[in-house]
Amino acid sequence: MKAEALKGNDYRMTIKTRFAPSPTGYLHVGGARTALFSWLYARKHGGKFVLRIEDTDLERSTEESINAILEGMTWLGLEYDEGPFYQTHHFDRYNEIIDQLLGEGKAYRCNCSRERLDALREEQMKNKVKPRYDGHCRGKAISPDEPHVIRFLNPPTGTVVFDDMVRGNVAFNNEELDDLIIRRTDGSPTYNLTVVVDDADMGITHVIRGDDHINNTPRQINILRALGKDLPVYAHLPMILGDDGSRLSKRHGAVSVMEYHNQGVLPEALLNYLVRLGWSHGDQEIFSIDEMIELFDIKDVNKAASSFNTEKLLWLNQHYIKEDKPDRIAHLLSPHMGNRGIDPATGPDLVEVARVQQERAKTLVEMAEISEFFYKDYDAFDENAAKKNLRPVAKEPLLKIKEALQALDDWSPERLKQAVDDVAESLDLKMGKVAQPLRVAVSGRAATPGIDETLFLVGKEATLRRIDMALAYIEAREQQ
Repeated sequence: MKAEALKGNDYRMTIKTRFAPSPTGYLHVGGARTALFSWLYARKHGGKFVLRIEDTDLERSTEESINAILEGMTWLGLEYDEGPFYQTHHFDRYNEIIDQLLGEGKAYRCNCSRERLDALREEQMKNKVKPRYDGHCRGKAISPDEPHVIRFLNPPTGTVVFDDMVRGNVAFNNEELDDLIIRRTDGSPTYNLTVVVDDADMGITHVIRGDDHINNTPRQINILRALGKDLPVYAHLPMILGDDGSRLSKRHGAVSVMEYHNQGVLPEALLNYLVRLGWSHGDQEIFSIDEMIELFDIKDVNKAASSFNTEKLLWLNQHYIKEDKPDRIAHLLSPHMGNRGIDPATGPDLVEVARVQQERAKTLVEMAEISEFFYKDYDAFDENAAKKNLRPVAKEPLLKIKEALQALDDWSPERLKQAVDDVAESLDLKMGKVAQPLRVAVSGRAATPGIDETLFLVGKEATLRRIDMALAYIEAREQQ
């Protein structure tokens, strides 16, 4: 074959991309980035985005993993135009193609034993030769009734060169590519065959995937050429690394999309973070979905690997929490409150709680934790906050403010603030000398929203009860 770059499908045709995960575990953030880039490319060019579940690994594929993929895609808002398609539903089609290749002399049966293949590999490694099948069964008449695999007859010479949208021209010598197995002894088709058939049948024009697949690409191109099919355009994305420079894995923290959901990360924050892993638009950090679609181009993706930075993700998440509407934050916060055993219907309006806490939390889990006191009495004071603020000197201000609050008929933020101001003025104290002990008394912690909003949301009955708890704490300290 002449060594010229294979350009693949013409850009003028309707663009169609796909995300094709294997359901052998959770939806990894690396997979989510691949899905995002594929989705953005299709949306930018008015094309279609396909979800395909590559579940031919029957031993490792699970229904639980399929559900995790679908759940993750839904949570991220990466809606697909076609699918989900399942490869296990298409075995008849794969066998039809394999039989076609056999009939055309482009594939052959192989009955080499495991012992022979192991010995061959051992000898090749001993001689420092790249391990590959030696074509022993090419041209042999092997009965379909005896145990065998089907191998694709790879071109013995020439070079496969393709123009990768990220990496540029990539070349592989056919001599380095062995006759790969396309159907196992048990009759199941293999990955490289099923991918080629599906991409061709579904009209996939652009294959955007991780660069761990780049060695499969020349093999898939050769099968496509053997079938007389159009070639897609390829784009291989660099891997994502952990902060220590190794491939991102569980030891670096959360790597599952739904784990970030469970930790209280907003989907738009994760998408915004993922789009910046290997792609940029000047110095811009914050991108709406519409801006991503408008500005993203796969050609601008960096060839180098990207490092995952959790602190940067949390910075983005805090930005989105602060900028969102309180009613949506409340909707997203509600299950996290439930995880803490709190029914938001039994306390203040969760929308109001979300509004006053929006600038105070990096995640929804953190927001739920710092909002718990609005709904139930705390188990104990924060030790440092109590030692600093619930001292004997705070006893008089707390008694005075309790008296003032008991007398209030209008439990509004305005009247509550006025009551604190009046007590501070009557005792000739700065407002903080009254407000801070009161804050610790009603919340158990040193930091809350403004004292007026805090008291309003806690409510009169709980406020007075907790002031009594704080006074009892002070008296106990005095007796020590």
